[in-house]
Amino acid sequence: QVQLVESGGGLVQAGGSLRLSCAASGRTLSGYVMGWFRQAPGKERAFVGAVSRSGGITYYADSVKGRFTISRDNAKNTVYLQMNSLKPEDTAVYYCAADARILLRKWVLKDEYDSWGQGTQVTVSS
Repeated sequence: QVQLVESGGGLVQAGGSLRLSCAASGRTLSGYVMGWFRQAPGKERAFVGAVSRSGGITYYADSVKGRFTISRDNAKNTVYLQMNSLKPEDTAVYYCAADARILLRKWVLKDEYDSWGQGTQVTVSS
């Protein structure tokens, strides 16, 4: 497993932007598909987006498509989630996840990832 630490969360007004980072240690991140998930109070942890090992393929939930962008810098062992045009409904704890063998068709399934960060809170005020 790889150790993951998220950062960059905070409080932002609706329409604003935040960039989350997910830094890895223990293993080289280039061998892992990376996913972002979020969990709002009282709700299930939900898929936000994911990126392939090289960064060449990304996939997003419909709710964030066009507003959020995932990128990765394998040299820095870090993955990013750029969040623009934030809405109050984006408020949640955001988690990054990693898996070395997950197939593309299963990127949206949280149970397919075997490494998780501790999460970072994002709060969007109206």
